[in-house]
Amino acid sequence: MDFAYPRPQLQRSQWTSLNGTWRFRYDDDRKLSTPEEIDQWPLEITVPFPPESKASGIEDRGFHNACWYQRDFEIKPGQDRVILRFGAVDYSARVWVNGWLAATHEGGHTPFAADITNLLDPSGRQVVTLRAEDDPFDLTKPRGKQDWQLEPHSIWYPRTSGIWQTVWLERVPRTYVDKIRWTPQVEGYAIGFEARIAGDLCDDLSMEVTLRHGERLLARDRYQVIDREVDRAIVLSDPGIDDFRNELLWSPERPTLLDATIRLFKGDEPIDEFTSYTALRSVHILRDRFMLNGRPYLLRMVLDQGYWPDTLLAAPSDAALRKDVELAKAMGFNGVRKHQKIEDPRYLYWADKLGLLVWEEMPSAYRFTRTAIKRTVREWSEAIDRDYSHPCIITWVPFNESWGVPELTAIRVQRHAVEALYHLTKTLDATRPVIGNDGWESSATDIIGIHDYDANTEHIRQRYGAEIQPEQLFDRRRPGGRILTLDGYPHRGQPIMLTEFGGIAFFQKHPGPGTVKEKIWGYTEAKSVEEFARLYENLLTTVIHTALFSGFCYTQFADTFQEANGLLNADRTPKIPLERIAAVTKVSRTYIPGGV
Repeated sequence: MDFAYPRPQLQRSQWTSLNGTWRFRYDDDRKLSTPEEIDQWPLEITVPFPPESKASGIEDRGFHNACWYQRDFEIKPGQDRVILRFGAVDYSARVWVNGWLAATHEGGHTPFAADITNLLDPSGRQVVTLRAEDDPFDLTKPRGKQDWQLEPHSIWYPRTSGIWQTVWLERVPRTYVDKIRWTPQVEGYAIGFEARIAGDLCDDLSMEVTLRHGERLLARDRYQVIDREVDRAIVLSDPGIDDFRNELLWSPERPTLLDATIRLFKGDEPIDEFTSYTALRSVHILRDRFMLNGRPYLLRMVLDQGYWPDTLLAAPSDAALRKDVELAKAMGFNGVRKHQKIEDPRYLYWADKLGLLVWEEMPSAYRFTRTAIKRTVREWSEAIDRDYSHPCIITWVPFNESWGVPELTAIRVQRHAVEALYHLTKTLDATRPVIGNDGWESSATDIIGIHDYDANTEHIRQRYGAEIQPEQLFDRRRPGGRILTLDGYPHRGQPIMLTEFGGIAFFQKHPGPGTVKEKIWGYTEAKSVEEFARLYENLLTTVIHTALFSGFCYTQFADTFQEANGLLNADRTPKIPLERIAAVTKVSRTYIPGGV
């Protein structure tokens, strides 16, 4: 298995992957509560692939409420600390080390960790046990596209339970840097740096931050640690020449990353060291335009579900994540909307490194209750905290198509939920635009996202063409039968984007195990390769030249089980040549909103 260091922006040299073979068993009746109660392990599973997947070695897609994992590992206690980390476990987890409870966590898409130093056996032989609980019928969990029916239907896919991202061990000093955060400040030619210290209390701590662009030293600063924290702005030397300034700016066309080395000192003695990276990049909204690095930028995105036939939500490998980024760029897109999934950080690393913009979207719950909102708020806050420093992320999307808040037009408390998540997101990250509810029924939002799967290009021209003023669109025209903005939230000049359209189904290869042609689903169906290519070209040409739109997102990147409306087959082979897709995706626009 090809798995790289799972946390690319805080990367230490001493780490050990615990991916591979684990003992496994189901606990459908939820009768087992501690590892000591387990007297047999009838199955083995390959981590980090979920038990529903073929790659796990189990491939059981039935209804299971809980499952248990266990494996042995070798590590001797020393003077340092040992941290056990989980990338993601769906949905709630309890972890024991040598029979001692080490960690609990709720939320299927976000990481958690435990300091297991004091739980280690002096012999060096250790046992880790994990219990994952994931009620398949619970619609108050943020579950994204995971189906609650036995067989996937419509736009929902096989469930994912248990461990589905890398598990690893990390040796750290007794006092160590637990978390960092980068905030680019392009206007001031600076980068904000924050760090949090964990472990033993120490006096006289300081931190050295070194930034480089290739071989060129940009900054080497040292800061005193106060109350276990560092919060500083690293001001770079301003060359005063636009060409040189622009050389350091990150964009899809020039994804310039700045390499960082961070060292923690006690007095003059270095006690912790790791590598990271950041970038100079700004995103904001100016009237009806999306701005990247202070200039209007047309977003050409593709909707990406992030599923694979044999591994489901889990990536087959680090190479597979890189390939998905490369394929999106090869098709001419400058961004992706990661739909209903908090993607693996390694995908974000490759998007940072290769240059691909990312809209990050919270997986939805499907019932509106206090429990559902509390769960959404907690997990969404953890996702923002995990991914804040990635330059590729340019927009946060807490809700999609009123999922989980289905009565926005009638029930005020549901409106409050969307507004609250919008403002919470802006509070946790004031540097990026936020879409409160993408698709329709907008209230608090920085961008108006419209979902419209009409494949008739003449209808698209009539609905959004040059003769249509925005007020006409919002007052009288309702794509999908939904109002675009809620009463009391008129269009305030925000950018308008077509954030879902297309959805042309073309059955070329089986999208996933067990899928048959009769179950294929899409918004429009093409009968041949040439018809598929022609429909895509006509739609993209129409949308690109529609001045009302400041950006677009085509559905979708790859076939996903029965939803065979990808530009790529599920195995990532193209249905039509990549060059032909790119030729229309990247066509120059004749007019950009605002006359720019």
